[in-house]
Amino acid sequence: PAVGLELEMVVAHAATGRSLAVDRYFDALRARLSADPVHAPGMQAVELEGRCVSLDTPAAQFGLDNGFNLLEVSTRPVRSSEGGLAALADLAAASLHHVHAALQADDAVVLNASQHPDCERSMDWYRRVCVPRPIYRELVGHRGWKHWEGIDAKAQNGANVQVAVGDAVRALNVMLGTAAAHVALFANSPLESGRETGLKETRLTVWPRVFTGVRFAGDAMLARVPPRPFLDLGDYFRWMFRPGTVSRSLPLARSHDYKAMPTVLLDDAPSLSAFLSSHGWHGRRTDTGEAVWLLPDSTHFEHSQIAQFMDARLRYRLASLPELGALLAAWRRREGLEALFEAHGAQVYIEGRCPGAGFPDAVLVQEAGAQVAHSRVMSPIALQWGLLQRLDEAQRLVGRWGWARLGELRERAVRHALDDDGVAALCGEVVALAREGLTPAERPMLAYAEYVLATRRCGADRMLSTWRHAPAQDAAARLAHVAARHRMQLHS
Repeated sequence: PAVGLELEMVVAHAATGRSLAVDRYFDALRARLSADPVHAPGMQAVELEGRCVSLDTPAAQFGLDNGFNLLEVSTRPVRSSEGGLAALADLAAASLHHVHAALQADDAVVLNASQHPDCERSMDWYRRVCVPRPIYRELVGHRGWKHWEGIDAKAQNGANVQVAVGDAVRALNVMLGTAAAHVALFANSPLESGRETGLKETRLTVWPRVFTGVRFAGDAMLARVPPRPFLDLGDYFRWMFRPGTVSRSLPLARSHDYKAMPTVLLDDAPSLSAFLSSHGWHGRRTDTGEAVWLLPDSTHFEHSQIAQFMDARLRYRLASLPELGALLAAWRRREGLEALFEAHGAQVYIEGRCPGAGFPDAVLVQEAGAQVAHSRVMSPIALQWGLLQRLDEAQRLVGRWGWARLGELRERAVRHALDDDGVAALCGEVVALAREGLTPAERPMLAYAEYVLATRRCGADRMLSTWRHAPAQDAAARLAHVAARHRMQLHS
């Protein structure tokens, strides 16, 4: 099994706290990584429209999410045989030190926040800072997404855990079912546009906003958890590609860079299921506008795995592609895709999307101590890893609480976090079970989650306290005060 992290980071000007689009960051970062033997070999820069948007190394990808004001570090998968969570923690810590140092070139810092507390979400700001990825032209121009709703640096701590193919759907159900706990323990965005929102994790309101009034109603459907758990892989993909949904643009050739490759928009907005069952479909290229006739292929099924936006996502990569006919036949059989995926060397992992981004800061160190504070980055993946090591018990936990009730708790967690007694009770069971799934050496990584559970005080509560007790009450002074007390503070 392997584990990995996708850390998104809210960038702010060091002195004022204002949201900041990095300019000199990648040049400074390149100089640092070039001197690091872990990252230097084979380092490659990725550019879009003449601007660097990523430095890819054998150990990690240092890039951007949707804007130049939202950094991202994605580590390589680290296997248990390589040290598992402990080795991943070392890699994440070293990567964050590089990011922190490189940001000094822009006089910038990373905030311990899952959303910038006072950033505009206007179209003008969006045009200025949005990363010019081709996929965004489809999402905004063709599908009508309000992509600018997330341009105020809404950030997550993405925990990725590899699972056996046969356990994939059970693991996904567990992560969806226990979402309220992952939301509440790591909630970290009580402020938006310089105002208190009444929510502990405002970040998670982004998808309903993005999908309001979109061209295809099926896009919004794929951001909502279904009314029952999934039965197997076939059931999961039937839900994702069912009638009423509309296929995303599809690649001309197999590629794992789904955000930047040339793709084809299909005419008449079919579902992916309809396209895959056809003899071919008219469409047009997203890069040139050229009319094409696209033949369905298994690569289109694999590519479209990113089409849903729930609290957890099943991600996979096949070592070899099956013939389309074999894939469609397996899809019709109960657990047929499990057997097919096994036969084609699938590596499957669960991408946790609930935990808000968070890092050690001065307030957390002062309140909880250095050990708890510096477990903040690893705590979400320790929670997910430990839970999935006790998959049978976790599945029973979800069954005891009930799917519908857990869905209601998730909404209460967004608003109240651990102030809600029901959410707190669920968190207690989830943390205790995850602890059982960790080795003694791994358990200190759960310290932050255990601290939040014990005090019922999450990151959002600490930020609200800072905001409300700022020495000066005007917006600029408040923001500067928050940035000073809640900037990322790493071990030296």
